[in-house]
Amino acid sequence: MNAAYATIIKPREEVIVPNFTFIATASTVVFAGGKPVFADIDEETLTVDPEDVIEKITPKTRVISPVHIFGNAANMKALAEIAEDHDLYLVNDAAQAHGTKINEKDVGAFDDLNCYSFYPTKTLTTSEGGLVTTNSRELYDKGLLFRNHGQQTRYLSVSLGLNYRMTEIAAVIGLNQLRKFDEFLTLRKRNAKVLTEGIKRIGGFIPQKPGEGVDHSYSYYTVLMDLDQFKCSRDEFVNALKAENVGCMVYYPIPLSKQPALKKYGNKAKCPVTEDVTKRVFSIPVHPSLSEEDLKKILEALEKVSSHFQK
Repeated sequence: MNAAYATIIKPREEVIVPNFTFIATASTVVFAGGKPVFADIDEETLTVDPEDVIEKITPKTRVISPVHIFGNAANMKALAEIAEDHDLYLVNDAAQAHGTKINEKDVGAFDDLNCYSFYPTKTLTTSEGGLVTTNSRELYDKGLLFRNHGQQTRYLSVSLGLNYRMTEIAAVIGLNQLRKFDEFLTLRKRNAKVLTEGIKRIGGFIPQKPGEGVDHSYSYYTVLMDLDQFKCSRDEFVNALKAENVGCMVYYPIPLSKQPALKKYGNKAKCPVTEDVTKRVFSIPVHPSLSEEDLKKILEALEKVSSHFQK
């Protein structure tokens, strides 16, 4: 995302990011010379709340950076309208949204810039690195310069840049992954459907809700605990699940505004939904390698731990 931000923001310009996400969405703003501004999220979709985005816009705002978190797309219709009304760029953090669509349109096809991660846990990986897509020739040309030390031709640098070139080895891994991508996506969606049906029968959990018109890619399968129904904390519940050999994880337990590295940017951030969600959210396995027996064991473990902790 650093390459994306570096092509469009000037020093001290503001970028609105959701308060519930991985730190890179905001830290790369700082590295590009900008200032991250933290917006709250929607409790059901876990994506940035357009109404709160409007509240956070100032004369210094340059970019809105929605995160399509866990494979669920943000409300791009509302955000695109806000961006157009205020003459702002949209930089989509699609790190976890490989294959996610909104009304049949892939999130990588939106304006202005869309950033993907190829980290090993992603649906499609090259072992590390990422990719940026754009519909703008101007931004494309700027990005090509930035990723190669600003070189227009060999040893002629017309702007400053860094080395963000993908290695050929990584590209080969990615191309082989791409051949299996449709199968990976189909299996993730199948697994998510099985988990959703099972969780309905157990009760006490609220799966992340796909946004309107969103074809969720389920990079992660994420739920919220209804803590009023349990005599334990989320962390106690997750530890009990792990004891049952379920590889569950808690992602983003600390809002970005409370991260020590971002403290000076987040002191005044008011994001009550994020504060609540970070105490109740966790993810369970949904990856393509899961068998029907694996899914059955995950749900059995979830039911067993729930029975123990439910009031």
